[in-house]
Parts: sequence; C-alpha cells; structure tokens
Amino acid sequence: MGLPPNHRHDDHSHDHEHNHEHSEGLAHPAHTPSPAGHHHHAVSQGLPWRMPLALLLLLLAVAAACLVQVRAGEATVITRFGKPVRVLLEPGLAWKLPLPIDAVQPVDLRLRTTSSGLQDVGTRDGLRIVIQAYVNWHVATGPTLVQRYLRAVQNQPDEAAEQIRTFVASALETTTSAYDLASLINTDAKQVQLDNFERNLQQQLAPQLLAIYGIQVEQVGIETLTLPAVTLSATVDRMRAERETIATQRTAEGKRQAALIRADADKQSRIIQADARVDAAHIEAQAQLQAARIYGDAYAAAPALYQQLRSLDTLEQVISPNTRLVLRTDAAPFNVLTQPVPTQSGTASTTAPNSQGKHP
Repeated sequence: MGLPPNHRHDDHSHDHEHNHEHSEGLAHPAHTPSPAGHHHHAVSQGLPWRMPLALLLLLLAVAAACLVQVRAGEATVITRFGKPVRVLLEPGLAWKLPLPIDAVQPVDLRLRTTSSGLQDVGTRDGLRIVIQAYVNWHVATGPTLVQRYLRAVQNQPDEAAEQIRTFVASALETTTSAYDLASLINTDAKQVQLDNFERNLQQQLAPQLLAIYGIQVEQVGIETLTLPAVTLSATVDRMRAERETIATQRTAEGKRQAALIRADADKQSRIIQADARVDAAHIEAQAQLQAARIYGDAYAAAPALYQQLRSLDTLEQVISPNTRLVLRTDAAPFNVLTQPVPTQSGTASTTAPNSQGKHP
C-alpha cells in the first residue's frame, strides 16, 4: 500500500527541518559550546598542580604525627598500644609511629616539695612532741625509674605526694623514738641533734621511695617542732630541775676552786714569808758580819773608845725614855757617865764630875 500524499510531504518536511537544524549546529561549532564540554576542560587544567599539593600536605601531616618533642625538665614515655616501649630523656625531637599505634606521655622531672603536716610522735624518754617535716623530691632520671613512677602513681604528682606523706609519717615515728627530748629541744645548742635527726630521716625515706615509686629524695628537713601542753609542762619542770642541778654543781665547783685558790695563796704566802725570812737572816748575818768587822777595826784603832761606845750602845738598848733606875755610877756600864772620855791617843778629856757627884 502506498502512503497518502499528505503524509509523505509531512515526513519530508520533518526531515528537512531536522537536517536544517543539524546543519546549523555543525556550521557554528565554535560559537555554541556545550556546558559539559566546558567543565571537563577546567578539571583537566586544575589536576596538574592540585594533586601534588594535596600529596605534600598529606606527607607533612604524617610526618608531624610521627614527630615528638621532648622538653627540658621532662621525660617523654612512648607507649605502643598502651605499653611503654621507650623513655626519652634528652630534650629535642624524636620519631614515633603515628596514632593509634604509638602514644606520648610526658613526665615532669622538676623538683617538688611535699610537707608531712603536723605529726604527734613519741620520743625515747616517753614524751610527746608535735613535728612537721618537708621532702624535696623529683622523679628519678632513668628509663626504668620513670616507668616505675608511671606504673606506681599513673603519672599523678598529687598521688605521689600523698604516698610520700604516708611514708614520712611512719619514718617520723620510727626516727623520733631513737632520740630523747633533750636532744631535739634544748637551751644548750651543743646538745641539739636536729642535723643528725634529719639525716637519719632521709636515710629511711630515700631507699623506699626510690625502690617503690621511682622517686629521688634530695632533701629532708624539719619545718616545725613544738610541744603539746602536757609535754610542755613536764619539759619546763625537767628544765627547772636541770638548771637547779647545774647551779648546785657550779656552786660546788666554785667553792672547790675558791678553796684551791685560798690554799694555793696560803702556800705561796708561806713560801714568800719563808723566803723573806731566809733573805732577812742572810742580810742580818751579813750586817752583823760587817758590824763585827767594823767593831774589830774600831777596837784595834782605839780600845778604850770602843769599850765606852759599846757601853753606850748597851745603855741605849737597856734603857727607854720611861725607865728610871737607881744604880751605882761606878759600875759598868754606867761608869762611863763618870769616867772621862778617852781620846784616840789614850789620854782622858778634861771633863770630870763635880764634887757633888753630879754628872753632866
């Protein structure tokens, strides 16, 4: 069967219009570009520089995740799936595996101070004292010790301080029991043994804290040392008794020293007096010897004059200003009062007694 004429014509007209539109599209390709073609061209131009940049950023992020910085005054513990595998102590940069494989945990190594608080403890002589100590400590700088600290207190300084207080309280009780109160509190500084007390306290604490917690004790000191009311009263009584005993001892010692000084002074006085008597006797003997020599020379020169002078010396020794004697004047030694004075030549002087028996 043939198609109707009208139908053929319409079909031909349709083909003609389709070809005409297609021909117009082919005749001007540069002026009517499609949107899809424009997007594909832009992506092709951006790929050459965006992909390397993204790759570089990815590499930098991975490198940053693998770097770890160790700060001064800290130790860095690297854990692998929660288990410590390395301890870094030197400041600087180090490598690790990225999360979640390796993790970083810093540990503070700086010096810390922990106070024990006031503790009521007993001394060796049965008295009570109130004492407070302090401890200067830090985490020991060693890989094993740092890991020990990390395991013991989970890297919590407050927990470490609490454990230290417990150990200090026990050590104070033990150490104080080895000392008398007078060796800790005394007015005589020579009897106070606080330095020795602090050394013994540190010797008890340091090995235990290092072995259990990895904590290095640098110094232990006493902050406060006082007495409860009961102990204070007993101490005052004891100190009063000690002072009285000391006063008694010193008084007795003073008396003993005074007696020794007096005895020594008496001894020295007797020695000096004896020496003086010896010297006086010696001088007197020398004087008598010299006098005898002078008398001898005088007698040899004028015997009569010598005898008369000696008689006068005897009278001077025998008679004092208040002496009254009634004696014969012709008897010696008073006869010198009536006899003429002999001269050196042996002749008598012209002076003679008067007829009444009176003497000049």
